[in-house]
Amino acid sequence: MPEAEQQNDANAPAGAGGEPPKTAKQLEKERLKAEKLAKLQAKLDKKASAAPAAGEKKEKPEKRTKEVKEAAVYTAQTAPGEKKDLSGALPDAYSPRYVEAQWYSWWEKEGFFTPEYGRASIDAPNPNGKFVMIIPPPNVTGSLHLGHALTNAIEDAITRYHRMKGRTTLWVPGCDHAGIATQVVVEKLLWRDEKLSRHDLGREKFIERIWDWRREKGGRIYEQLKSLGSSYDWSRVAFTMDPKLCRAVTEAFVRLHEEGSIYRSSRLVNWSCTLRSAISDIEVDKVEIPGRTFLSIPGYEDKVEFGVLIKFAYKVEGSDEEIIVATTRIETMLGDTAVAVHPQDDRYKQLHGKFVVHPFSTRRLPIVCDEFVDMAFGTGAVKITPAHDPNDYEVGKRCNLPFITIFNDDGYIIGDYGEFTGMKRFECRKKILEKLKALNLYRETLNNPMVVPICSRSKDVVEPLIKPQWYVSCSDMAASATEAVRSGELKIIPEHHTKTWYHWMDGIRDWCVSRQLWWGHRIPAYHVSFTDPSLQAGSNDDEQYWIVARSEAEALTKAAERFGVDASKIVLKQDEDVLDTWFSSGIFPFSVFGWPDQTKDLQTFYPTSLLETGHDILFFWVARMVFFGQKLLGKLPFKEIYLHPMVRDAHGRKMSKSLGNVIDPMDVIRGITLEGLHAQLVGSNLDPREIEKAKAGQKQDYPQGIPECGSDALRFALCAYITQARDINLDINRVLGYRFFCNKLWNATKFALLYFTGSEKFDTELSASAAINQMDAWILSRLAAAIEACNTGFESYDFAAATSACYAFWLYDLCDVYLECLKPIFQSGSEEQQTAARRTLYVCLDYGLRLLSPFMPFITEELYQRLPRANPAPSICVASYPSNTSWRSTKIESDVEFVQKAARIIRSARSDYNLPNKVKTEVYIVCTDSVPSEILKRYASDLATISYCSNVVFDSPAPQGCAILTVTGQCEVHLLLKGLVEADKEIAKLQKKSDQLVQTVGKLTQAIQAADYATKVPAEVQEANETKLSESRAEIERIAAAIETLKLM
Repeated sequence: MPEAEQQNDANAPAGAGGEPPKTAKQLEKERLKAEKLAKLQAKLDKKASAAPAAGEKKEKPEKRTKEVKEAAVYTAQTAPGEKKDLSGALPDAYSPRYVEAQWYSWWEKEGFFTPEYGRASIDAPNPNGKFVMIIPPPNVTGSLHLGHALTNAIEDAITRYHRMKGRTTLWVPGCDHAGIATQVVVEKLLWRDEKLSRHDLGREKFIERIWDWRREKGGRIYEQLKSLGSSYDWSRVAFTMDPKLCRAVTEAFVRLHEEGSIYRSSRLVNWSCTLRSAISDIEVDKVEIPGRTFLSIPGYEDKVEFGVLIKFAYKVEGSDEEIIVATTRIETMLGDTAVAVHPQDDRYKQLHGKFVVHPFSTRRLPIVCDEFVDMAFGTGAVKITPAHDPNDYEVGKRCNLPFITIFNDDGYIIGDYGEFTGMKRFECRKKILEKLKALNLYRETLNNPMVVPICSRSKDVVEPLIKPQWYVSCSDMAASATEAVRSGELKIIPEHHTKTWYHWMDGIRDWCVSRQLWWGHRIPAYHVSFTDPSLQAGSNDDEQYWIVARSEAEALTKAAERFGVDASKIVLKQDEDVLDTWFSSGIFPFSVFGWPDQTKDLQTFYPTSLLETGHDILFFWVARMVFFGQKLLGKLPFKEIYLHPMVRDAHGRKMSKSLGNVIDPMDVIRGITLEGLHAQLVGSNLDPREIEKAKAGQKQDYPQGIPECGSDALRFALCAYITQARDINLDINRVLGYRFFCNKLWNATKFALLYFTGSEKFDTELSASAAINQMDAWILSRLAAAIEACNTGFESYDFAAATSACYAFWLYDLCDVYLECLKPIFQSGSEEQQTAARRTLYVCLDYGLRLLSPFMPFITEELYQRLPRANPAPSICVASYPSNTSWRSTKIESDVEFVQKAARIIRSARSDYNLPNKVKTEVYIVCTDSVPSEILKRYASDLATISYCSNVVFDSPAPQGCAILTVTGQCEVHLLLKGLVEADKEIAKLQKKSDQLVQTVGKLTQAIQAADYATKVPAEVQEANETKLSESRAEIERIAAAIETLKLM
């Protein structure tokens, strides 16, 4: 703490050269001290006389608890949107709750986050350029998690940086309606509270319930984003179900259909029987199981067996021969329409063109030849179920086989299958096995590692089903997207993600956009039927009888024209399905600006500058925005894509509610008890069986709950984690470490402001030649280095480098060195020196806060507003970002680095000899080279300050009783210890420490020499042991040298 250190300096003993006569002030001090001691002695005497007599039972004193000072809270009566009341003094200690109060509503009301701020119009020319970005819209379902916090920390830092660089800046907020997720949440609540299903309510009333829920809960996410300090332009907030965006979705679908990019087809889809809907690939969790495993499936009391391969026989028609096939889904054999063999497989050549008999139907199954069959796998014969397996689907098309669907939308058996009809699919699985055994067709069951597709929303097993759906043709759009990246027109950062981009684009499949839900954008397609029975009716999967239009009236006109029939004879029924949520997200970069209308916003802000998001949705969202931007507007939606890593917990595990490691960023910002974390689980939609497991996970990771860290510390920590890695393992303790950094920042600024006592105001116009004090020139050079590193870091998306530069400047340069070196100047320096130091200090505080502001907007605003500014910007968020690097001097930095090296060596030796900082000592510099000697002479007073020395002596022989410390081969420091330490006591302490280290070295050496050490011990543990061994040996040598020095005292 700077204040405490200043007091220590005042109590330092005088240097060598005899005691000076005491002043009247000193004598008065001593008199008061003597009076205090006398009072203390009287108290002690009184206490002793009141002590209990021998034999009396002594009362146990109450255990004293450490007094915890209440954190400051902002209590001024300031209306929302009004500027924070700064008339009071800064609180003694940093308090996130105090600092983060009131600022956001003022920023928002002042319009700092709008592109119109400070400009005549949004399209007015700006020589600094513009920066535009959209939010990756979070789902409306509930609250944010740390992944959202990471996204916002990065994006807000980028946005604030560009705003401070003077660019016309816009960051558009919004929310996604999250079709499946939202419908599932509301359905669960409806069942929990009223024991009703959505079908009990009907479509319209159920959608009303979702809107009610959205109005009640939807604002929570926006409030969380504001708590994070995210500088969005809230006047342009967009929800994907807003009328403006709904109109854009309809327009996009109609245009894409009119030009042939959207069509209707019956194909296999991922079907969730629980949701009764198709789901996208991203909503399918591919769960690997090692072999025979029983899984809990929704709708089944007993667990269901997976991970086995069942072999059974089909009898060849008209002979005693049989073909043995194998399957992991025995129930699908009801839908088999063929058995496939490889055309070159000699074992089955005699059976080509023959049939096998289905045991549970009258169906004859042809034996077909197809090269997809692996002759070496299993028996080399494969059962073909074209309607329920992707590979079989392709074989069915090639061989012109029947496609027989055996499951309805709920997963029950349909068709003429006797006792199996009406059974649930996995109950049927067990029954079929029993029947095959009874018919002597069962052969064996083998253990089989496999992947089970699980619906991430319902936890049901995904079933491939053939459904008539709407598809987006992607091949041409993928080719354009590939070319955009290859040509450099679209840049992906980090670059290694381009391989993934090319891989997905090369293997692109058409995109199924139909979802069998009620919540979402209803597909603007209408099925045509006629009131006149003489007119030919069409089936549901005949695209000719579907009309795609912007409204029912337009559809009626189109239908009358297509069929040449009077509109009065036409009946239209709109498709019940809604569009995949990713469809509306795909047009988000231009729908938010009013497309299809040619609005001023669209003309000014499209295309945007950057798309920032997690690498996990590069294909599902990013690629589709590129597709639609190029297709519908003829322009890429953004110039650059920056993909950040995924957030995992401190153990490297994926965030999962069932593990109890999904953390609400608000709990990190405000703090929460373990009991509070548990309560959130109880109130969630988590399965009751998983709640206890999650509670155990929370107790392990957060036994004391989560301490209050504040938004600034969380944001800074998240940005500091960003590297080129695919994942970051977030440890809350690191966030807490940056909260302590905030406290250091607070105390340093509070202390520094004590030097600005007058009414003088300052600006940042300062030339290097104005630095009269040597350390002024050095700190300005270090500031210039930090400015350069931060600007380079932001421009190259190297956030770790930018945060590191800010942290190092404040902590290691400003606090540890410069503020310490200022103390002697403000205590005894000339007026000119103090004036120069004050100007330099102001520049450091002002620019230092501005550098930090994109990462830590709240604390920097609080402190910036308290600086004595001559030409103040109204807010730090619209102040200019520092760019001045003219102060940089590598020569000065090199010299001071040498001085710091000497100081570190002196401080380390002082620590070895247990000398407290308040005990000053002398050092004698002995150099055989004039260069290091001149450097240390030039900075002698600064060396004395930062190494806690009373005097630095040159060109004089060192007295006896010194520890000799080597700085370089040409420079030694002799640290005077005589009279400052009790040699015998210190030797005993050091010897004890040395003995402990010798034991440590012995144990480590023994462990390393073990025969199986290299093979059994993890590499990181081996590396840690080697480091510890090396450090322990070095410390033993240092202690031995220190003991030898003490023996000479």
